[in-house]
Amino acid sequence: MQYRSDKHGNMLSILGYGCMRFTKKGNSIDIDKAEQEILAAYRAGVNYYDTAYIYPGSEEALGEIFERNGIREKINIATKLPQYMIRSREGLDKYFGEELTRLRTTYIDYYLMHHLTDIAMWEKLKQVGILSWIADKKASGAIKNIGFSYHGNTENFLKILNDYDWDFCQIQYNYLDEVAQAGVKGLKAAADKGIPVVIMEPLRGGKLVNMLPAGALEAMKKSGHDWTPAEWGLRWLYNQEEVTVVLSGMNSLEMVEENCRTASEAAAGHLTEADFETLEVVKSCIREKEKVGCTGCRYCMPCPKGVDIPGIFRCYNAMYTEGKIYIHGLSAMLPALLLAPRAGESILDMAAAPGGKTTQIAALSADKASVTACERDARRAERLKYNIRTQGMSKVTVMNQDARQLDDMFRFDKILLDAPCTGS
Repeated sequence: MQYRSDKHGNMLSILGYGCMRFTKKGNSIDIDKAEQEILAAYRAGVNYYDTAYIYPGSEEALGEIFERNGIREKINIATKLPQYMIRSREGLDKYFGEELTRLRTTYIDYYLMHHLTDIAMWEKLKQVGILSWIADKKASGAIKNIGFSYHGNTENFLKILNDYDWDFCQIQYNYLDEVAQAGVKGLKAAADKGIPVVIMEPLRGGKLVNMLPAGALEAMKKSGHDWTPAEWGLRWLYNQEEVTVVLSGMNSLEMVEENCRTASEAAAGHLTEADFETLEVVKSCIREKEKVGCTGCRYCMPCPKGVDIPGIFRCYNAMYTEGKIYIHGLSAMLPALLLAPRAGESILDMAAAPGGKTTQIAALSADKASVTACERDARRAERLKYNIRTQGMSKVTVMNQDARQLDDMFRFDKILLDAPCTGS
């Protein structure tokens, strides 16, 4: 494991454990499995563990695992104040005290103001006494380092960064979002001030692993490296000396092993020009799937109406490439609108693939109608399942069969047949 220094000379593993995505058993965290994965990372040298007040069960699980293995003093805990829930100084003490109890500790190594998006949020915290509260907690040793996690644009990041003597900060940053949110400009600004930067979403929540276009995967394969898509993403970050810690939400021993190996090998400056060319091809393949060709140059800013134009395009493109936006022509939308689905109804979509009308039916009922989507072609049925899954529809059942052959036991309140043309 490689390490980089924080603001005060403490050495942090360049791989941090993001504790938001532990495997669940029923409605709770599978603590035995999580313990195996955390201990595997610990033995490999990971000493930075990131959680938050609002991650369900995460703080409690970490507290139990660290206590029963006697490693609390050997690792660093990073957790976050739910600043969006704070109304008074009493609230600061309430939530912080609850976090200490959950984590079974008397101090937090790295404490963050969670999810700041603009300077106004920080100003609001200052109005309830956050500055004196931080000073008191640091003086008592209850908080060792204070920072903030950020999800807004570059301009507001720089305002927050320059408004207080921060010990560290946390930003979303990856090879596809180099100019989004705080971006490379924010990263370098923090580094210039000697402020360590922790990276979240290095793989866009797994999207840069599981949703890469075929062309991107082919480019990686031809590079001459046997690096996985995850390894490409992590290596791009480790290559930058301004990056201190990269968080990864690992939920399998295989992920822990691969990521720890990468963090042991990938030094700052190790990527070659050929590697960067490969990543440019990868990014081009991803951009081809985007709807709006915005580079994030921000030459259109500031908008006279106060609209963050690049930010909106970035969010739109991300949702579109992830299949969360389904583009429909007006004529294609009319059948579902005329069907007028309602919550509680049982509805049959007879020729459902690729799923535009099926997902529209589900959306119009607020995902409260029971929809049976039939598609007799197996290949098209798989596409139908994919679109339903990416649109997040939970009450749609896909049947790979001719709807005309359904058993007599089925009964429906409404049936939609928008028959395919002979060309499909």
